[in-house]
Amino acid sequence: MDFSYSEEQTLLRNSLSRYLADNYSFAAWRKFTRGEEGRDPKHWAAFAELGLFAAALPEAHGGFGGGALETAIIMEEFGRRLVIENFVPTAVIAPALLADGSDAQKSEWLAKIATGGTCMAFAFAEAQGRYNLADLTTTAKKSGDGYALNGKKVAVIGAPFADTLIVTARTGGGQRDHEGVGVFLLDAKTPGITIRGYRTIDSGRAADILLENVAAPVERRIGGEALAAIERAVDAAIAAHCAEAVGAMRVLVDATVAYAKTRQQFGQPIGKFQVLQHRMVDMAIAREQAVSAALMGALRPDPRSVSAARAVIGNAARSIGQGAIQIHGGMGMTDELDVGHYFKRLTVLELLYGSTDHHLARMTALDAA
Repeated sequence: MDFSYSEEQTLLRNSLSRYLADNYSFAAWRKFTRGEEGRDPKHWAAFAELGLFAAALPEAHGGFGGGALETAIIMEEFGRRLVIENFVPTAVIAPALLADGSDAQKSEWLAKIATGGTCMAFAFAEAQGRYNLADLTTTAKKSGDGYALNGKKVAVIGAPFADTLIVTARTGGGQRDHEGVGVFLLDAKTPGITIRGYRTIDSGRAADILLENVAAPVERRIGGEALAAIERAVDAAIAAHCAEAVGAMRVLVDATVAYAKTRQQFGQPIGKFQVLQHRMVDMAIAREQAVSAALMGALRPDPRSVSAARAVIGNAARSIGQGAIQIHGGMGMTDELDVGHYFKRLTVLELLYGSTDHHLARMTALDAA
């Protein structure tokens, strides 16, 4: 089987890699992540010019007709540079949900996404929900010609950056019922929305969001019964973040090997010590397993394959991240060195949309079904 990338895919990777190398240095990243806004908006516009948001969208809506593999290429390069922009909610989750939307909704929103005309955040998590996407106390009740939303969402990644919120809410049924789940696209400045932002461990931004009688016109509801679409969208997001993790792992393994060749201890480079050689070999093997798993997640986006990929990625993220820190020693966790920041990002990715144990249990449940 030929796993070679096409000429167009290689061009996409190379153009993005060059842009990030020239404009998204670690020094610049440290500066803007510590600023009041937490990001540099010029990169969002640049990503739109590079066609990143359009890469996986259908040509009928301004896209380039690509798919999950193009998304994986983009995300791997993002992982190499710790890119914090809201690419996944905007270019992965929203299009997956809009597949169940009306023609008018697709025409409006996919065109905005393709040109970078909107920045989205996915408000799905609730304090009691754990990893159950159907466990919702946020409600969306009929009100006039639309809906009134009430509830609280927690740990909404990228919410302080977003102008549009993708909000899941219960339109009927009990708290954990699979029926009665809806999804809405809300303007972040809609009256009744309170966004309480904070900085995350990986230097990104997230927020808790309070919804108090937030009016949502009927055209802002995407599809009808939405749980199946939400699950597909989350699986697509998991596959994308698997590729991001691979990018971060490549940097960590390479940086650790390079450091071991130069760091002197007992009159010789620490890379000459056999126990550290074994550790770095284990890290390299875990990285290659992660590469294969991420590719499987992109090419076979069914629930079991995605969870299998995510489980492999989760184990590799922990092994490589911890190995890099231990070999670098105390300086591995200093703010001035990028290694610690890659470790923190991998730690977040290890838990995003479900822990490794959660995905192993999901695989078991799918096999038993």
